[in-house]
Amino acid sequence: MRSALSVAVAQPRCAAYDVAANAAAHAEAVRAARARVVVFPEMSLTGYHLDAAPVSPDDERLAVIAAACAATGALALVGAPVPGPRIGVLAVDAAGARVAYGKVHLHGEEAAHFTPGEPAVVEVDGWRLGLAVCRDTGIPEHAATTVALGADGYVAGVVHSAEESGLHGERARRVAADHGVWTATAAFAGPTGGGFDRTSGRSGIWSARGERLAEAGPEPGGIARAVFTG
Repeated sequence: MRSALSVAVAQPRCAAYDVAANAAAHAEAVRAARARVVVFPEMSLTGYHLDAAPVSPDDERLAVIAAACAATGALALVGAPVPGPRIGVLAVDAAGARVAYGKVHLHGEEAAHFTPGEPAVVEVDGWRLGLAVCRDTGIPEHAATTVALGADGYVAGVVHSAEESGLHGERARRVAADHGVWTATAAFAGPTGGGFDRTSGRSGIWSARGERLAEAGPEPGGIARAVFTG
């Protein structure tokens, strides 16, 4: 029987385009989270700026995150533009970083800057975690295709406006109801690009039955944590 999996969703303060400063904030969040997996919002390393330069997995600025992961035994799932170019998720642990996922369902102007990726999962301690970025979570086909890869969890990074603060919860509960998987959503907090002067925060974690287990507040710096079981 697999062990329980501690998961945190973090919403660090973000400085526009400043990967070094944001990586340091991510490292601080990893250390504070006390979790095996720490999920971050969409494009959390640069802010939601579609013209931000891709961040390569071997970028030396990611070393501080890898060091935090080494110190805590964590896997960090970090939002960033990545080579492709894609709106991606970097999986960072003690060994370094790799591109784990690229957003499948691009929205609006994103398609002029990025190419779509494909559904993917990461394996952690016997758990298969399906990955998603923002609009992916609103497309039922995405969750279905990801769960078909053997996912028993569905984790996402999103950017939503303050007026959409309940949206990621609605989507997480729908995924749980449709597929019986644990869900976790890290939502951007604080101002960023793309017209998102006020974002939602309120990152959360839901059980496979759709019960909300933990929720962060609306402000930058919040962290919520819970344990996946079963």
